[in-house]
Amino acid sequence: MSRKRVIVNGMVQGVGFRYYTEAQAGTLGLGGYVRNRSDGAVEAEIEGDDDAIERMLAWLHTGPRSASVESVQVTDLAEHGEASFSIRL
Repeated sequence: MSRKRVIVNGMVQGVGFRYYTEAQAGTLGLGGYVRNRSDGAVEAEIEGDDDAIERMLAWLHTGPRSASVESVQVTDLAEHGEASFSIRL
């Protein structure tokens, strides 16, 4: 189990990125959240099984077809024990 903060840059706002991220996290059984940032990036914190996190990170590097991901920054965080995933405003 681990938790990561992920900052995704590119054309990632206004293209459904948060909703696709929420769906993907649900499929993988991850906890955490996703939100738009004021600088145009999308920020997510994901928590769960290490294998599921690696699969989610791979997905975040491409995102949905409507998005264009330019870069992804990943930071390790302390676990919170968060089991559900949500979209934050």
